[in-house]
Amino acid sequence: MLDAIIMAPELLILLGVAVILQANLLPDKKFLLLPPVNFTIKAVNLAQVVLRWEPNPDQEQSNVQLGYHVKINAPQEDDYETRNTESSLVTILHKGFSASVQTVPWNDRSLQASNWVSAELKAPPGSPGTEIVNLTCTTNTKADNYTHTGPYQVSLHCTWLVGKDAPDDTQYFLYYRYRSRTEECQEYSKDTLRRNVACWFPRTFINSKGRDSLAVYVNGSSKEAAIKPFDQLFALHAIDRVNPPANVTAEIKGTCLSIHWEKPVSAFPSHCFDYEVKIYNAKKGYFQTEKMTTNTLITIIDDVSKYYIQVKAAVSPVCRATGLWSEWSQPIYVGKDDQKPWREWFLIAVMMTICFILLIFSLICRICHLWTKLFPPVPVPKSNTNDFLVTINNEKTGSSETEIEVISYVEQAGFETLEDFVF
Repeated sequence: MLDAIIMAPELLILLGVAVILQANLLPDKKFLLLPPVNFTIKAVNLAQVVLRWEPNPDQEQSNVQLGYHVKINAPQEDDYETRNTESSLVTILHKGFSASVQTVPWNDRSLQASNWVSAELKAPPGSPGTEIVNLTCTTNTKADNYTHTGPYQVSLHCTWLVGKDAPDDTQYFLYYRYRSRTEECQEYSKDTLRRNVACWFPRTFINSKGRDSLAVYVNGSSKEAAIKPFDQLFALHAIDRVNPPANVTAEIKGTCLSIHWEKPVSAFPSHCFDYEVKIYNAKKGYFQTEKMTTNTLITIIDDVSKYYIQVKAAVSPVCRATGLWSEWSQPIYVGKDDQKPWREWFLIAVMMTICFILLIFSLICRICHLWTKLFPPVPVPKSNTNDFLVTINNEKTGSSETEIEVISYVEQAGFETLEDFVF
C-alpha cells in the first residue's frame, strides 16, 4: 500500500507527458485545406490530355501530407487520387473534356477536403451530323523477316460510314496513335462519290502484345460545311484478328485419329494459345468439337468413315485479356469413304436423266406419229413396165414330153404378183 502511494506521483507525471505528446501530434481541428490553383487541361496528342495544377500558396504549413482528388466529369465519369500536380490521361476528345480537382489530406482522413476547382476543354468545332459513324478497326500479325523492328509486323484496317449530313464533297482523313507514334493513312478505299470510307496500314508501330490503347482519329474537309472530327479508343485484344493455326495434319492408325498443328503466326509464344478442333464424320453426318490447350489431339474414331478436320485459335487469358477467335483453318480430309464420291453420283444422275428424257421422247413420237410427220417418206415414181420373171422347166418322161412354163408377173409399184402356170 505504501509502495502504491509512493509511485502515484510518477504515474501522474507519465500520463501528463503522454497527453502532451498526443496533443502535439494531432493536427489542429481548425486547420483548413485550400483548393489547388492554376488548374488547366491541355490536349497534347491524339486522344490524350494533360491536367496540371499547383498547390495553393496560401495553404497553412503543417505536418499534414497533402494529396489531390481528381474527378473526370466528361466525356465519361471517373475519379482517382494522386500526390502529383500533373496527370496524363488517354481519352476521346470529340465530345469535349472536363475535370475537377480538390486538395485532400493524404494521411489523415479526419480533415475535410477542400472545395473543387474545375477546368474544361471544349469540343472541337464542326457541323453536327458530318462526323463519321460506325468506325471499326482490326489488326493482324504477319511474319516479316525483312524489317529491323522484329520478326512480326502488325497491319491495321479501319472502315467507317459517312455522316448522314456530310456534303457530297466531304473527304475524310484518318490517323492512328500508338504510344508516342502517330501515323496518317496513305491507302484509302472510296465510295461511289469518291469519299474515303476505309483505310489500310500494311505496316504499323503497333505491338500486338502491348496493353496500351490504340487511338484512331478521323477529321475531314468540305467546301460546304465544317466537318466535325471523331476519335475512338480500341483495346488491342478486342480488335486483334488472330491467324488460324498453321500446318494442320492428321493420321489414322486403326481406330486412332491423331491431329497435329502449329501455333498461329503471332508474337505470342506457344503456351499462350487455346484451340478448338472440329471433326466432321462424313458417314454419320455429325460434328465433334474438342477444346485444347496443346497442339495435338488423339481420339478414337470409326475407321470406315471419312473425316473433315479444322482448327481455330485464340490467345489465352493467361497471356492477354480474352479477345477474338481466328477463322477456321482450311479443312483437311482423312480416312476411308465407302460411299461414291459426289462426282460419280453426279455423272450417274446425269446419264439416268438423259436416258429418261430419250425414252419419254420416243414414246411421244410413237404415240403421236411425230416421227412420220417430222420425216415423211420420199415418194417413188410409179413405173408402167412390169418385170417379168419367166421360168421354163422342160421335163421329159419316157417317150412323151411335158412342157411346163411358169410365167410370173411382179408389179413392183402396186406390190402385186401374178402367176400363170401353163402345162
